[in-house]
Amino acid sequence: MPLTHTPGAPRIGTDRALPRALDAYRAGEIGADALEEIGRDIRRSTRAAQRAAGLSFVTVGDFSFFDHVLDMSATLGAVPARFGAARAEVSLDTRLRMALGEAPSGAPARPCARAQWFGTAYHCVRPELEEGMALRLSSTRLLEEAAEALAEGHPVKAVLPGPVTWASLARGPAAGPGWLPAVAEVYATLIARLAALGVAWVQLDEPVLATDLAPEWQAAFAPAYARLAGQGARLLLAAGPGRLGENLALARDVPVDGLHLDLLRGGDEAERLAADWPAPKVLSAGIIDGQNVWRCDPAAALARLAPLARALGARLWLAPTCSLMHVPADLAAEQGLDPALAPRLAFARQKLDELTLLARALETGQAPAPAPRPATPDPAVRAALAAVTPAMGRRASPHPQRAALQRARLKLPPLPVTTLGAFPKTGEIRAAHAEHARGEIDEAGFLRRLGAATKEIVARQEELGLDVLVHGAAERDDPEGWFAGQLRGFALTGHGWVQSFGAECVRPPILHGDVSRPRAMTVDWTVYAQSLTRRPVKGLLPGPVTLLNRSFVREDQPRAETCAQLALALRAEVSDLETVGIRILQLDEAGLHEGLPPRAAEREEYLAMAAAAFRLATAVVGDATQIHAHVCLPEAAALPDALSELDADVLSLATPDGPACVSALRDWPNDIAAGAWNVGAPGVPEAGNIATRLRAVAEQVPAERLWLTPDRGLAERDWDTVEPALRNMVAAARALRAELGELSAAS
Repeated sequence: MPLTHTPGAPRIGTDRALPRALDAYRAGEIGADALEEIGRDIRRSTRAAQRAAGLSFVTVGDFSFFDHVLDMSATLGAVPARFGAARAEVSLDTRLRMALGEAPSGAPARPCARAQWFGTAYHCVRPELEEGMALRLSSTRLLEEAAEALAEGHPVKAVLPGPVTWASLARGPAAGPGWLPAVAEVYATLIARLAALGVAWVQLDEPVLATDLAPEWQAAFAPAYARLAGQGARLLLAAGPGRLGENLALARDVPVDGLHLDLLRGGDEAERLAADWPAPKVLSAGIIDGQNVWRCDPAAALARLAPLARALGARLWLAPTCSLMHVPADLAAEQGLDPALAPRLAFARQKLDELTLLARALETGQAPAPAPRPATPDPAVRAALAAVTPAMGRRASPHPQRAALQRARLKLPPLPVTTLGAFPKTGEIRAAHAEHARGEIDEAGFLRRLGAATKEIVARQEELGLDVLVHGAAERDDPEGWFAGQLRGFALTGHGWVQSFGAECVRPPILHGDVSRPRAMTVDWTVYAQSLTRRPVKGLLPGPVTLLNRSFVREDQPRAETCAQLALALRAEVSDLETVGIRILQLDEAGLHEGLPPRAAEREEYLAMAAAAFRLATAVVGDATQIHAHVCLPEAAALPDALSELDADVLSLATPDGPACVSALRDWPNDIAAGAWNVGAPGVPEAGNIATRLRAVAEQVPAERLWLTPDRGLAERDWDTVEPALRNMVAAARALRAELGELSAAS
């Protein structure tokens, strides 16, 4: 029977035990020893589940208190000077300060940047390299975790981010492939120490192989891996998720003992390699989807695996396509799912069982039972989609004409100040949601409490001097899930948590059928907020692509078709909001980058789908109604044409790099809302610093086209930070308006 393993497992514990503990530790409610014990319990449980499922190896190294890439930076001693010298063991608090800027101990400092982990919705902490940084083995956590597993009698496979992927993620003036010799030296030391403990295999994750690798990075692979060979443990190079393309030959020739490939997204790459795969190398087939929740089709899986098994024999291993950290832990925890839907699903625990079933079927020739059929189509949704015309995706007039009407209608000052939607989820708001979920307050009482919270949020914004207000989204306990719960075609889980960044977890909705909107979703709350103020209140909706990318999406039809269904549902809501007099509508496409293909050649089709869906959702409004698009896109500066295709009147950018992020949009006529406050950084930004940043941005984009916003929603911050930060944003805007007025008078 083929050997089975998983590239990684969920690490947040039952019902977010680890994130809850981490938050308690940061708040001073528990100590480091209690946090460590919770981590040990999660690791023990994870190992036991893998062995109970019959896997050939137990994976270690996939656990992290915060982020596995950050852990690798700590292991290498790659700690920027502002966090203090890298000691023999980089502490958890140092890691937390690198990720978040602050921790229970140590001085606050600017955190390292985030990066999307290849082809997934997970975000990691970017390594940061500085001139003169001396790399050395600076953490033994992986060795301790391997010793834990070995002491329990498990056959162990350790996993690490690959050296080339880690180095390629690094930023800083000194970053580049020139660091790889020093990086490989530390890796070699670590692998040798793992081997000395008794670890037989070390998996090195190199998802960078599924991207467009520059020649210098391609050339760096062979020498880096040559240094890792011969350290006593066999090496499994894990490529993907995704197709390797021109990097397939590179992956084939790296001096390792085995290669893991994504069979589901890699086309025929595994078959091409298997034809002359040299003995004794192993080929690990990623046949179970590690990024989605649907049961595998056993007949289709066995049809792919059978020829590989004939060619490779015992050298064929079976595995998920990638780490199972991207799916919920256990379907058995879900009690409220539709009985017709549940049999179609497999969470992480069930995917381990699927591996064993496939391995046994390969050995016996007896296929497991087929997967249940998909949902029945909705004729009304299909008819509405068939009736879509190109004209439905076009505004009546070009932006310059629309902008003149909007300025006359809104009468906003130069450099308008607004926010991106959510305001702090206070203890009172969270308590109202929790009590309502437990049935302790009825619907009327719940709505009264949320109404009071909304009234306070609007009043605070007026007092702070914001120019365009929001209702604050107090009713939305989970942004995408709240909308999914009101749309047909979605299912919500009770315990389907997935880690997105550190202690931040989400419960992605399951998009399993045709999508429609049975009733208005946001109209009542938005109208209520507008009734409390004379200033304009924005209507707030997710964009269709964000809803798509932040859900587990059905696989029985093209994603573009599903995305168009989402756009039609949102179009109806946009129309209703305009009808009741809402003059500004913001669609949040903060998840646009999460579906962005890693290869440039594949991006055009995706971005065309995204733009078409956004326009279909928004082009129903008249010229005088202003459409905002919020994108949190690190590649925004490189994609001006794609962003212009959204045809939004105002584009809200995170602008993490300030002027550099908007410079490519200097000739774009639409307005830009620059993220003037990095909400993820500790502390309160000073008005002078905000003004300086905006002056630099205004050198790239004319000030008359600029708005000011925070760079993301404020739900996870507290009012003690939000209030002074917004007050400083307003002060910066007023100072710059005065400067603009003086310049205008002088001219």
